[in-house]
Amino acid sequence: MIALVTKLDPQWYSPRTYIVAETDALGFKKAEQAEAALLGNRGGEVSTTTTTTTKPQRQQPTVLTLPRAREVGQSYLTSIGTTLRALWAAASLVWREKPELVLVNGPGTCLPVVVAAKVFSSASAVLRCLLLRRTPKTTWGRVCYVESIARTSSLSLTGKILYSLRLADLFLVQWPSLAERFPRTTCAGRLY
Repeated sequence: MIALVTKLDPQWYSPRTYIVAETDALGFKKAEQAEAALLGNRGGEVSTTTTTTTKPQRQQPTVLTLPRAREVGQSYLTSIGTTLRALWAAASLVWREKPELVLVNGPGTCLPVVVAAKVFSSASAVLRCLLLRRTPKTTWGRVCYVESIARTSSLSLTGKILYSLRLADLFLVQWPSLAERFPRTTCAGRLY
């Protein structure tokens, strides 16, 4: 994910919010390094600049922590409680950030964020249609899921859930054989 983020145009993809698991010891540091690489400076700070585009001014990136829905090796039964806790935290975070794009890659942190983004996006669309009698905005809460390059023949558990529930607006895999097995995916090849 960090390799992908460093390829984004910081003027168009801003403000950026990174979400790392509470138990991820390296996630915060990697997010800071990604910002430094993305912006081409050593301090990782984002300067506020005025542009001639309609995009908002760049703002300081945010790194937030979220409880994992399920730790590696955690039983499915005990993960019910941790998933509900993570979903509650994700809903609060998504409501506050109101993302246009949710770019995720599959660990236990992303599923609650995707669910919250899709719920709020759908609710927002319904309310706009009913109350304002307008076509809903389609840019709020778009989800792009990127399956790990390590997944060559089957999807990860998170990938399977997102794929079967059709929660990703764009589902990218990195192997043609995987795209053949799952027709609603797009083979993007090696992404970094």
